[in-house]
Amino acid sequence: MPLAQLAALLADPTRAAFCTALLDGRAWTGGELARHAGVAPSTASEHLSRLIAGGLLAEERQGRHRYVRLAGPEAAALIEDLASFAESAPAKAPAKAPRNLRESTRLSAEARARTCYDHLAGRLGVAVTDAVLARGLVADDAGLAVTGSGREWLAAAGIELPARAGRGGGRPLVRGCLDWTERRTHLGGVLGAALCRTALDRAWVERIGSGRALRVTADGDRALSELLGLRLA
Repeated sequence: MPLAQLAALLADPTRAAFCTALLDGRAWTGGELARHAGVAPSTASEHLSRLIAGGLLAEERQGRHRYVRLAGPEAAALIEDLASFAESAPAKAPAKAPRNLRESTRLSAEARARTCYDHLAGRLGVAVTDAVLARGLVADDAGLAVTGSGREWLAAAGIELPARAGRGGGRPLVRGCLDWTERRTHLGGVLGAALCRTALDRAWVERIGSGRALRVTADGDRALSELLGLRLA
């Protein structure tokens, strides 16, 4: 798709709101996205059709229900990178303050810990990144790379990576993703997804409500302390 067409897809506030909401890595119905963006279902349907046709979203149907999600890690990385750039670019006007206590609470929770599509972000994601770099599990010599010690650590922790991860031009094994709240890098790629999936499956973190925000559990505090020397709860 030409760059101008892609930019036009994301230039609309409603479509941009849909894409950022879907960074939670889950599938949403059109009605849920319509309520999130404050638009009519018919308007949402028109915007979703354009995003699907443009390759940014994928559609799944279960019976009468229609779900949409980001088309894949590449689409998610694009949306997150654009969101990070938008947040860090020089502003012509002061940033808008939270509209109410609920929004302020949500933004505070997302800044502490959240999902960025399928990996950890916020202060939690950056802290995990700092820890794996400090322990030599990931090296940053000429781009991020999992070290031999890192693979041994993953095996000992029971965190599995796909056998062909990072090969054949597919999704990179590990990549840096600029965190829009911390203005620093957190781990993306296959490794970032595996760490996030493990944290959720083992209840080290739990979702707060229906959004992207996460909470570190008592079990997670112990596990992160033992594995990476972190204390976050």
